[in-house]
Amino acid sequence: MRLNTIKCARGAKSKAKRLGRGIGSGLGKTCGHGHKGQKARAGGYHKVGFEGGQMPLQRRLPKRGFRSQMKRDVGQVRLHELNRLDDKVIDLAALKKANIVSRQVERARVFRSGTLEKPVTVRGITVTKGAREAILRAGGKVEDSATKPEAQ
Repeated sequence: MRLNTIKCARGAKSKAKRLGRGIGSGLGKTCGHGHKGQKARAGGYHKVGFEGGQMPLQRRLPKRGFRSQMKRDVGQVRLHELNRLDDKVIDLAALKKANIVSRQVERARVFRSGTLEKPVTVRGITVTKGAREAILRAGGKVEDSATKPEAQ
């Protein structure tokens, strides 16, 4: 393969419309711009959201805050909260039963805050790198969970 032989894929490039080439071409006379008006003129345009001078919708509506939809689904668990549980094996159901996370959450994430005094097995819960080290240091285990993805 040589650089001078490279071509675009078939159908990747379409021919430009030939405007103003007579009535038989289908794009003669007004060239697809219709009759008169701002959009028919050369250089005629208006900015996005412009409503003819009326206050635009995006400026009429009040500013509102942001509420993360992920916050509902993911429960945050501090490491020292695992000490309150009597179970040796900790999963999402055990966290819900002990009221450490809300009943609506679908996933939980343990992060390092405080210390862990007893060995526990964490199953099916995401564990941050620091929390994983603390659990292993306390003599516990982490089963089928992924570590927190590194920041991009």
